Amino acid sequence: MSYARVHCVGLVGVTGHVVQVEADLAPGLPAVVVSGLPDTALHEARDRVRAAVVNSGQRWPNRRITINLLPADLPKYGSAFDLAIAAALLGGAGELPLTALERVVLLGELGLDGTVRPVRGVLPMVTAAARAGLDRVIVPTENAAEAAMIPGVRVRAVDTLYRLVSFVRDGTPLLDPPVAGPPPGPDGPDLADVAGQGLGRRGLEVAAAGGHHLALFGPPGAGKTMLAERLPSVLPELTDEAALEVTALHSVAGLLPPDGRLLRRPPFQAPHHTATVAALVGGGTGLARPGALSLAHRGVLFLDEAAEFGRGALEALRQPLESGRVRLVRARGGTEYPAQVQLVLAANPCPCARAAGDAYCECSPLARRRYLGRLSGPLLDRIDVQVTVLPVRAAQLLATGEGNESSAVVAARVAAARAAAAERWAGLGRRLNAEMPGHLLRQPPWRLPPADTTQLRGRLDSGSLSARGFDRVIRLAWTIADLDGRARPGRDDVLEAIGLRTGEDS
Repeated sequence: MSYARVHCVGLVGVTGHVVQVEADLAPGLPAVVVSGLPDTALHEARDRVRAAVVNSGQRWPNRRITINLLPADLPKYGSAFDLAIAAALLGGAGELPLTALERVVLLGELGLDGTVRPVRGVLPMVTAAARAGLDRVIVPTENAAEAAMIPGVRVRAVDTLYRLVSFVRDGTPLLDPPVAGPPPGPDGPDLADVAGQGLGRRGLEVAAAGGHHLALFGPPGAGKTMLAERLPSVLPELTDEAALEVTALHSVAGLLPPDGRLLRRPPFQAPHHTATVAALVGGGTGLARPGALSLAHRGVLFLDEAAEFGRGALEALRQPLESGRVRLVRARGGTEYPAQVQLVLAANPCPCARAAGDAYCECSPLARRRYLGRLSGPLLDRIDVQVTVLPVRAAQLLATGEGNESSAVVAARVAAARAAAAERWAGLGRRLNAEMPGHLLRQPPWRLPPADTTQLRGRLDSGSLSARGFDRVIRLAWTIADLDGRARPGRDDVLEAIGLRTGEDS
C-alpha cells in the first residue's frame, strides 16, 4: 500500500483543529513534498523526519513522497506534526501496519536521533481532539502530564520514534503519564506585610471584590508595588473552566511548569516598562504569540512605573480592556486571544519623585502635568479605582503589624462579595460587578434612586465625569455594598465610589 493517513492537531491561537496527515508514495525521482499551507518549521520537517527514521533503524523509501495536511486551507504552524508525518510515511511505505493508530492523535517533534521532543500547546490540542471524538493521544513524555489534564482522554507517551514503531509493529507498551502529586499550598506575599496605607488597602479590596481596574499614584517607597503584588493573594482560585483557559494560554506560550498541573491561582504579569506593543498585546512573525496581556487572562496585569511605558504600548491596551479579547491580524491570517484582566497601574506623581511627597517636589507644575500626561485620559477613564497613597510614617512602619489584616482575612470578604454579585447577576449571565453593562444598571430594577446619585449626576453634567465614568462609579457602589453586606448600594456607597474613582474626598 502506497497511501496512509494518521491524525494530528494544529493550533491557530489557542484553538485546536484536527488535521489529517496523508502520505502518498509514488514511483519517480526521490523527493519529499509537503502541502497544506505549512510554515517554515513544517517545510524543514522533511530533513528532520528523514534523519529520525534512518537513525531509528528504519528503511527510508527512495520514492517520490507527498505529505498532505488536511484541511489544506488551514495554515499549519510548528513542529508538532513531525511524529505524525513519520508514522504516515512509514505506513505508506508498508513498513508499519497502522491499524493500532486508527483514531489516535499523534503529537511531537522529532530530533535527528529519533528522540521525540516536547512541543507547545499540547493542552488545547488534546482539548480539540476530545471535542472531535478522538479519545486516544500519543504525546512526548514531557507533555504527558499536561495532556492528562483533559478528562475522558487516554494518554500514552513516547520518548523515541523507535518506541512508537515497536508499539505499532510488536505491541510493545507505551509509557504512562506520571501520577499527579498533591496540589501546592498557598504561597506568595501577604497583605499583612504592607505598613499603613489604609486607603490603598481599601481600594485594593474593592478592586478585587468587583474585578475593577486599579491605579496607584504616590511617591516612591510608599507601598504601591507591594499592594499590587498582593492583589492575587486576595483573589479566589480559578474555576475549572477558567483554569483550563489560563493553562492553555501558558501552554501555547511554552510557560507551563514541568509538573503539567492546572493553573488554579490567578496569573500575575508584570512586564518591564521597556516592553514593546508586541510584548504587551502579542505578536511575532507567522502565528502571533500571546503577550503579557493574554498571559494575565483571568488574573492581574501590573504595569509598574506606568508613566515610563511607551505611549503606543499603553494605548494598545484600551480596546482589549473593553472587549476582553485581543485580535492580532497578520498577512497570512489572524488569531484571537482572550484578555480578561485586572489592570493595575502604579506611577510616581512627577519626575523627581521625592520620597517625602509633594511638599518637597522640585518639579514645575508643567513638568508634573507632562509626566502624568503620558497616561492618556481615555486610558485612565477605563480605570475604576484611582488611589493616591501617602508616604509611610515612622509609627506605621515600626508598628508590630498585629493590626494589619492578612490576605486570608481580606480574601474571605472578597469571596463573600463575589458570591453575592454572582447570585444577583446569574440571570443576566454575569458574575462580577465590573462585567455588568452600564445600560442595565441605569434601568429598573437596578437603577439607584435619584436622591442617592445627586452628586454623581452633577459631576456628569459638569463634565468632570464621562458617561463611562458614571457607569463605573455605579459598578463600584454595588461592589462596596457587597463588601459591607448590603443588598443595594445607598448614598454613602455612591459617595465612597466617587472618592475611589476620582481620588477626591466626596
